[in-house]
Amino acid sequence: MEQAQIDPESSFSQLARELFVLQFEHNTPYRRSCEVRRVRPEQVTSWAEIPAMPTEAFKELELSCLPGEHRTAVFHSSGTTGQRPSRHFHNSESLSIYEASLLPWFEAHLLADGLRLRPGRGSAGKLQMICLTPTAGSAPHSSLAHMFETVCREFGSVECVFAGKVAEDGGWTLDEEAVIEAFGKAIAAKRPVTILGTAFSFVHLLESLAKKNLRFELVCGSRAMETGGYKGRSRSLSKADLHQLISRRLGIPPDCIVCEYGMSELSSQAYDLTIGEKTLPASPFGSRSFVFPPWARVKIVSPETGREVGEGETGLIRVFDLANVYSVMAVQTEDLGVRQGAGFKLLGRAAQAGPRGCSLLAG
Repeated sequence: MEQAQIDPESSFSQLARELFVLQFEHNTPYRRSCEVRRVRPEQVTSWAEIPAMPTEAFKELELSCLPGEHRTAVFHSSGTTGQRPSRHFHNSESLSIYEASLLPWFEAHLLADGLRLRPGRGSAGKLQMICLTPTAGSAPHSSLAHMFETVCREFGSVECVFAGKVAEDGGWTLDEEAVIEAFGKAIAAKRPVTILGTAFSFVHLLESLAKKNLRFELVCGSRAMETGGYKGRSRSLSKADLHQLISRRLGIPPDCIVCEYGMSELSSQAYDLTIGEKTLPASPFGSRSFVFPPWARVKIVSPETGREVGEGETGLIRVFDLANVYSVMAVQTEDLGVRQGAGFKLLGRAAQAGPRGCSLLAG
Protein backbone atom coordinates (compact mmCIF):
# COMPACT_ATOMS: atom_id res chain seq x y z
CA MET A 1 0.00 0.00 0.00
CA GLU A 2 1.45 3.36 -1.04
CA GLN A 3 1.94 5.95 1.65
CA ALA A 4 0.13 9.25 1.17
CA GLN A 5 2.42 12.07 0.10
CA ILE A 6 2.62 14.94 2.59
CA ASP A 7 2.28 18.37 1.02
CA PRO A 8 4.78 20.63 2.85
CA GLU A 9 2.79 23.77 2.03
CA SER A 10 -0.49 22.29 3.27
CA SER A 11 1.22 20.96 6.40
CA PHE A 12 2.81 24.34 7.14
CA SER A 13 -0.49 26.14 6.64
CA GLN A 14 -2.28 23.73 8.99
CA LEU A 15 0.34 24.18 11.72
CA ALA A 16 0.34 27.96 11.23
CA ARG A 17 -3.44 28.17 11.58
CA GLU A 18 -3.36 26.02 14.73
CA LEU A 19 -0.66 28.27 16.19
CA PHE A 20 -2.70 31.34 15.27
CA VAL A 21 -5.61 29.94 17.31
CA LEU A 22 -3.31 29.52 20.33
CA GLN A 23 -1.79 32.99 20.01
CA PHE A 24 -5.15 34.64 19.38
CA GLU A 25 -6.46 33.10 22.60
CA HIS A 26 -3.47 33.67 24.90
CA ASN A 27 -1.72 36.79 23.53
CA THR A 28 -4.09 39.59 24.51
CA PRO A 29 -2.45 42.54 22.69
CA TYR A 30 -2.19 40.44 19.52
CA ARG A 31 -5.83 39.35 19.76
CA ARG A 32 -6.95 42.98 20.11
CA SER A 33 -4.91 43.93 17.06
CA CYS A 34 -6.50 41.11 15.04
CA GLU A 35 -9.99 42.13 16.19
CA VAL A 36 -9.38 45.72 15.11
CA ARG A 37 -8.44 44.33 11.70
CA ARG A 38 -11.54 42.10 11.86
CA VAL A 39 -9.57 38.89 11.46
CA ARG A 40 -10.41 35.85 13.55
CA PRO A 41 -8.95 32.30 13.38
CA GLU A 42 -12.09 30.77 11.89
CA GLN A 43 -11.83 33.14 8.93
CA VAL A 44 -8.23 32.22 8.05
CA THR A 45 -7.75 29.55 5.37
CA SER A 46 -4.01 29.97 4.71
CA TRP A 47 -0.87 30.94 6.64
CA ALA A 48 -0.49 33.98 4.35
CA GLU A 49 -3.73 35.45 5.76
CA ILE A 50 -2.54 35.49 9.38
CA PRO A 51 -2.13 39.10 10.56
CA ALA A 52 1.45 40.19 11.16
CA MET A 53 2.58 42.43 13.98
CA PRO A 54 5.17 45.12 13.15
CA THR A 55 8.47 44.98 14.99
CA GLU A 56 7.69 48.43 16.41
CA ALA A 57 4.79 46.89 18.35
CA PHE A 58 7.25 44.71 20.29
CA LYS A 59 8.57 47.93 21.83
CA GLU A 60 5.21 49.16 23.09
CA LEU A 61 3.34 45.93 23.87
CA GLU A 62 4.09 42.74 25.78
CA LEU A 63 3.40 40.42 22.86
CA SER A 64 3.60 37.15 24.74
CA CYS A 65 1.42 34.15 25.55
CA LEU A 66 3.43 33.67 28.73
CA PRO A 67 2.11 35.08 32.01
CA GLY A 68 4.55 37.47 33.63
CA GLU A 69 5.53 35.05 36.37
CA HIS A 70 6.48 32.39 33.79
CA ARG A 71 8.92 34.59 31.88
CA THR A 72 12.51 33.70 32.70
CA ALA A 73 14.36 35.51 29.90
CA VAL A 74 13.85 38.38 27.49
CA PHE A 75 15.71 39.25 24.30
CA HIS A 76 15.98 42.92 23.37
CA SER A 77 16.53 44.48 19.99
CA SER A 78 19.63 46.64 19.69
CA GLY A 79 18.69 50.28 19.19
CA THR A 80 20.39 53.62 19.53
CA THR A 81 20.91 55.15 22.98
CA GLY A 82 17.60 56.19 24.53
CA GLN A 83 15.54 54.17 22.06
CA ARG A 84 13.09 51.71 23.59
CA PRO A 85 14.03 48.15 22.57
CA SER A 86 11.76 45.43 21.28
CA ARG A 87 11.16 42.64 23.77
CA HIS A 88 10.75 38.93 23.10
CA PHE A 89 9.86 37.04 26.29
CA HIS A 90 10.91 33.42 26.87
CA ASN A 91 10.71 30.60 29.38
CA SER A 92 12.74 27.40 29.40
CA GLU A 93 10.44 25.69 26.91
CA SER A 94 10.46 28.55 24.40
CA LEU A 95 14.26 28.76 24.64
CA SER A 96 14.41 25.04 23.91
CA ILE A 97 12.28 25.61 20.81
CA TYR A 98 14.54 28.53 19.83
CA GLU A 99 17.60 26.30 20.06
CA ALA A 100 15.86 23.41 18.27
CA SER A 101 15.22 25.82 15.38
CA LEU A 102 18.69 27.38 15.49
CA LEU A 103 20.98 24.34 15.53
CA PRO A 104 19.95 22.27 12.48
CA TRP A 105 19.72 25.28 10.16
CA PHE A 106 23.09 26.62 11.35
CA GLU A 107 24.60 23.18 10.81
CA ALA A 108 23.00 22.87 7.37
CA HIS A 109 24.68 26.08 6.16
CA LEU A 110 27.87 26.54 8.17
CA LEU A 111 28.86 22.90 8.60
CA ALA A 112 27.34 21.16 5.58
CA ASP A 113 30.77 20.21 4.19
CA GLY A 114 31.23 17.71 7.02
CA LEU A 115 34.08 19.54 8.77
CA ARG A 116 32.59 19.19 12.25
CA LEU A 117 32.26 16.10 14.36
CA ARG A 118 29.26 15.51 16.53
CA PRO A 119 29.50 16.00 20.30
CA GLY A 120 30.54 12.82 22.03
CA ARG A 121 33.57 12.15 19.81
CA GLY A 122 35.90 14.23 21.91
CA SER A 123 36.68 17.93 22.09
CA ALA A 124 39.71 17.59 19.81
CA GLY A 125 37.48 16.86 16.83
CA LYS A 126 35.10 19.76 17.38
CA LEU A 127 35.39 23.20 15.83
CA GLN A 128 37.28 26.08 17.35
CA MET A 129 34.93 29.05 17.25
CA ILE A 130 35.92 32.67 17.67
CA CYS A 131 32.95 34.89 18.55
CA LEU A 132 33.30 38.65 18.15
CA THR A 133 30.60 39.20 20.79
CA PRO A 134 30.33 38.99 24.57
CA THR A 135 29.14 35.82 26.26
CA ALA A 136 25.43 35.33 26.91
CA GLY A 137 26.18 35.77 30.61
CA SER A 138 27.61 39.24 29.95
CA ALA A 139 24.82 40.17 27.52
CA PRO A 140 21.76 38.26 28.81
CA HIS A 141 19.27 40.20 26.65
CA SER A 142 21.10 39.58 23.38
CA SER A 143 19.60 36.88 21.19
CA LEU A 144 22.82 36.91 19.14
CA ALA A 145 25.02 36.21 22.17
CA HIS A 146 22.65 33.40 23.15
CA MET A 147 22.78 32.06 19.60
CA PHE A 148 26.59 32.01 19.50
CA GLU A 149 26.88 30.42 22.93
CA THR A 150 24.39 27.73 21.89
CA VAL A 151 26.28 26.79 18.70
CA CYS A 152 29.59 26.81 20.61
CA ARG A 153 28.12 24.47 23.19
CA GLU A 154 26.82 22.12 20.49
CA PHE A 155 29.59 22.23 17.89
CA GLY A 156 32.54 24.06 19.44
CA SER A 157 35.71 22.93 21.16
CA VAL A 158 36.88 23.97 24.62
CA GLU A 159 39.11 26.55 22.91
CA CYS A 160 36.12 28.66 21.82
CA VAL A 161 36.79 32.37 22.36
CA PHE A 162 34.32 35.19 23.08
CA ALA A 163 36.28 38.35 22.29
CA GLY A 164 33.51 40.86 22.89
CA LYS A 165 33.15 42.90 26.05
CA VAL A 166 30.25 44.95 27.40
CA ALA A 167 31.22 48.57 28.10
CA GLU A 168 29.78 50.70 30.90
CA ASP A 169 27.33 52.34 28.48
CA GLY A 170 26.05 48.93 27.38
CA GLY A 171 27.81 49.00 24.02
CA TRP A 172 30.08 46.21 22.85
CA THR A 173 33.82 46.49 22.39
CA LEU A 174 36.19 44.01 20.80
CA ASP A 175 39.39 42.62 22.29
CA GLU A 176 41.25 42.31 18.99
CA GLU A 177 44.40 41.06 20.75
CA ALA A 178 42.45 38.04 22.01
CA VAL A 179 41.33 37.35 18.42
CA ILE A 180 44.87 37.71 17.07
CA GLU A 181 46.15 35.33 19.74
CA ALA A 182 43.43 32.80 18.88
CA PHE A 183 44.34 33.03 15.18
CA GLY A 184 48.00 32.37 15.97
CA LYS A 185 47.25 29.34 18.12
CA ALA A 186 44.88 27.87 15.51
CA ILE A 187 47.44 28.27 12.73
CA ALA A 188 50.18 26.71 14.88
CA ALA A 189 47.89 23.76 15.67
CA LYS A 190 46.82 23.54 12.00
CA ARG A 191 43.19 23.79 13.01
CA PRO A 192 40.49 25.61 11.02
CA VAL A 193 38.39 28.17 12.87
CA THR A 194 34.84 29.45 12.57
CA ILE A 195 34.51 33.20 13.14
CA LEU A 196 31.08 34.50 14.17
CA GLY A 197 30.30 38.20 14.48
CA THR A 198 28.42 41.29 13.41
CA ALA A 199 29.42 43.11 10.26
CA PHE A 200 30.61 46.04 12.34
CA SER A 201 32.78 43.80 14.53
CA PHE A 202 34.42 42.35 11.44
CA VAL A 203 35.15 45.87 10.16
CA HIS A 204 36.60 46.81 13.55
CA LEU A 205 38.82 43.72 13.54
CA LEU A 206 39.94 44.15 9.93
CA GLU A 207 40.80 47.82 10.40
CA SER A 208 42.82 46.92 13.50
CA LEU A 209 44.72 44.27 11.52
CA ALA A 210 45.38 46.80 8.75
CA LYS A 211 46.80 49.31 11.24
CA LYS A 212 49.08 46.62 12.64
CA ASN A 213 49.93 45.48 9.10
CA LEU A 214 48.85 41.95 9.97
CA ARG A 215 47.58 39.37 7.55
CA PHE A 216 46.64 35.76 8.32
CA GLU A 217 46.28 32.64 6.22
CA LEU A 218 43.87 30.69 8.37
CA VAL A 219 43.89 26.93 7.93
CA CYS A 220 41.91 25.54 5.01
CA GLY A 221 38.35 24.87 6.14
CA SER A 222 38.10 28.08 8.16
CA ARG A 223 34.87 29.97 7.68
CA ALA A 224 33.08 33.12 8.80
CA MET A 225 29.50 34.10 9.53
CA GLU A 226 28.56 37.77 9.62
CA THR A 227 25.27 39.42 10.47
CA GLY A 228 23.81 42.86 11.02
CA GLY A 229 24.53 46.25 9.49
CA TYR A 230 26.40 49.44 10.30
CA LYS A 231 23.85 52.25 10.61
CA GLY A 232 24.81 54.80 13.22
CA ARG A 233 28.14 53.19 14.14
CA SER A 234 30.52 52.94 11.22
CA ARG A 235 31.23 53.62 7.61
CA SER A 236 29.11 51.25 5.59
CA LEU A 237 30.65 48.59 3.41
CA SER A 238 28.91 46.58 0.74
CA LYS A 239 28.83 42.83 1.34
CA ALA A 240 31.25 42.44 -1.56
CA ASP A 241 33.76 44.87 -0.04
CA LEU A 242 33.48 43.35 3.44
CA HIS A 243 33.91 39.82 2.13
CA GLN A 244 36.89 40.85 0.00
CA LEU A 245 38.53 42.33 3.10
CA ILE A 246 37.88 39.14 5.08
CA SER A 247 39.44 37.10 2.27
CA ARG A 248 42.42 39.45 1.97
CA ARG A 249 43.21 39.74 5.70
CA LEU A 250 42.20 36.29 6.96
CA GLY A 251 42.59 34.03 3.95
CA ILE A 252 38.98 32.81 4.07
CA PRO A 253 37.61 32.33 0.53
CA PRO A 254 34.31 33.99 -0.48
CA ASP A 255 32.48 30.67 -0.65
CA CYS A 256 33.25 30.14 3.06
CA ILE A 257 31.71 33.44 4.19
CA VAL A 258 28.03 33.16 5.11
CA CYS A 259 25.60 36.00 5.91
CA GLU A 260 22.89 35.46 8.52
CA TYR A 261 19.58 37.31 8.84
CA GLY A 262 17.80 37.23 12.17
CA MET A 263 16.27 39.46 14.81
CA SER A 264 15.30 39.37 18.46
CA GLU A 265 11.58 39.07 17.61
CA LEU A 266 12.14 35.80 15.70
CA SER A 267 13.23 32.32 16.77
CA SER A 268 14.55 31.21 13.36
CA GLN A 269 17.32 32.57 11.16
CA ALA A 270 17.94 32.80 7.41
CA TYR A 271 21.28 32.21 5.66
CA ASP A 272 22.39 33.22 2.18
CA LEU A 273 24.93 30.47 1.42
CA THR A 274 25.67 26.84 2.17
CA ILE A 275 29.37 26.11 2.65
CA GLY A 276 30.41 23.22 0.47
CA GLU A 277 27.52 23.76 -1.93
CA LYS A 278 28.57 22.87 -5.46
CA THR A 279 26.35 25.45 -7.15
CA LEU A 280 27.57 28.93 -6.30
CA PRO A 281 26.70 32.35 -7.75
CA ALA A 282 28.42 33.11 -11.07
CA SER A 283 30.39 35.84 -9.32
CA PRO A 284 32.00 35.01 -5.96
CA PHE A 285 30.44 38.20 -4.59
CA GLY A 286 27.26 38.01 -6.64
CA SER A 287 23.70 38.32 -5.45
CA ARG A 288 22.75 35.71 -2.86
CA SER A 289 19.32 34.70 -1.66
CA PHE A 290 18.48 34.39 2.05
CA VAL A 291 16.44 31.32 2.90
CA PHE A 292 14.63 30.49 6.14
CA PRO A 293 14.19 26.89 7.37
CA PRO A 294 11.14 24.83 6.30
CA TRP A 295 9.29 25.82 9.49
CA ALA A 296 9.27 29.49 8.45
CA ARG A 297 7.97 31.39 5.42
CA VAL A 298 8.68 34.83 3.97
CA LYS A 299 6.48 37.24 2.07
CA ILE A 300 7.81 40.40 0.44
CA VAL A 301 4.96 42.90 0.65
CA SER A 302 4.28 46.33 -0.75
CA PRO A 303 4.54 49.03 1.98
CA GLU A 304 1.65 50.85 0.30
CA THR A 305 -0.86 48.01 -0.13
CA GLY A 306 0.43 45.20 2.12
CA ARG A 307 0.06 42.80 -0.80
CA GLU A 308 2.79 40.43 -1.89
CA VAL A 309 5.02 41.81 -4.65
CA GLY A 310 6.03 39.93 -7.77
CA GLU A 311 9.24 38.03 -8.45
CA GLY A 312 12.22 40.39 -8.55
CA GLU A 313 10.26 43.26 -7.00
CA THR A 314 11.12 45.14 -3.82
CA GLY A 315 9.06 45.33 -0.63
CA LEU A 316 9.11 44.86 3.13
CA ILE A 317 10.09 41.49 4.58
CA ARG A 318 7.31 39.70 6.47
CA VAL A 319 8.24 36.49 8.31
CA PHE A 320 5.98 33.65 9.49
CA ASP A 321 7.98 31.65 12.04
CA LEU A 322 6.45 28.51 13.57
CA ALA A 323 9.23 28.47 16.19
CA ASN A 324 7.73 31.67 17.66
CA VAL A 325 5.28 29.57 19.65
CA TYR A 326 4.82 31.82 22.68
CA SER A 327 4.92 35.27 21.10
CA VAL A 328 3.67 36.13 17.58
CA MET A 329 4.29 33.88 14.62
CA ALA A 330 3.76 36.57 11.94
CA VAL A 331 6.24 39.46 12.20
CA GLN A 332 6.34 42.47 9.89
CA THR A 333 9.87 43.84 9.69
CA GLU A 334 11.08 47.25 8.55
CA ASP A 335 13.68 45.64 6.28
CA LEU A 336 13.54 45.88 2.51
CA GLY A 337 14.06 42.81 0.36
CA VAL A 338 13.77 41.67 -3.23
CA ARG A 339 11.64 38.60 -3.80
CA GLN A 340 13.76 35.73 -5.18
CA GLY A 341 11.71 32.53 -5.34
CA ALA A 342 11.19 31.17 -1.82
CA GLY A 343 13.99 33.45 -0.56
CA PHE A 344 14.92 37.10 -0.74
CA LYS A 345 17.80 39.46 -1.33
CA LEU A 346 18.30 41.79 1.63
CA LEU A 347 18.56 45.50 0.76
CA GLY A 348 18.63 47.02 4.25
CA ARG A 349 16.39 49.19 6.40
CA ALA A 350 13.42 51.00 4.91
CA ALA A 351 13.64 54.80 4.77
CA GLN A 352 12.76 56.49 8.09
CA ALA A 353 12.92 53.19 9.98
CA GLY A 354 14.74 53.43 13.30
CA PRO A 355 18.30 52.05 13.36
CA ARG A 356 18.63 48.71 15.08
CA GLY A 357 20.55 45.45 14.99
CA CYS A 358 23.38 43.87 16.93
CA SER A 359 25.97 45.87 15.02
CA LEU A 360 24.65 48.94 16.82
CA LEU A 361 25.99 47.49 20.06
CA ALA A 362 29.44 46.92 18.63
CA GLY A 363 30.74 50.45 18.92
